[in-house]
Amino acid sequence: MAEEEKDYKTKRKPSLTKEEWKSMKKKEKMKKKRPKFARQEWFRHAKLDGDTWRKPRGVHSKLRKNLKYRPSKVSIGFRGPKDVRGLHPSGFEEVLVHRVKDLEGLDPERHAVRIAHGVGMRKRIDIENKAEELDFRLLNPS
Repeated sequence: MAEEEKDYKTKRKPSLTKEEWKSMKKKEKMKKKRPKFARQEWFRHAKLDGDTWRKPRGVHSKLRKNLKYRPSKVSIGFRGPKDVRGLHPSGFEEVLVHRVKDLEGLDPERHAVRIAHGVGMRKRIDIENKAEELDFRLLNPS
């Protein structure tokens, strides 16, 4: 058991200001409260996917009119704090990498690496080794 604990390496944390850390906490709380926005009448038709949001556009649409007995509609009030908007939940700025050369010019304190879907195993291993060498946080290791 003690040997396993020695091998474990803690994940890299981003360098954020105190205000940004507070905003990240606030973002998490807001995410928990945010409703799951469902497409209008997704339960009525099998071909409609309930997970995807589409703006209600019908003239007589009850959801578009914001009637109380209808679910919440996507609006600007559900947005997260501006200074951490678009960041990965870990606090890093996510960067999509297709080749080893893409790692150049990135800051390991601010950026986390996600290897693109279409990258093969040989190039993936090269990218992972280089990212580990440069001390980047890897979001999708193999």
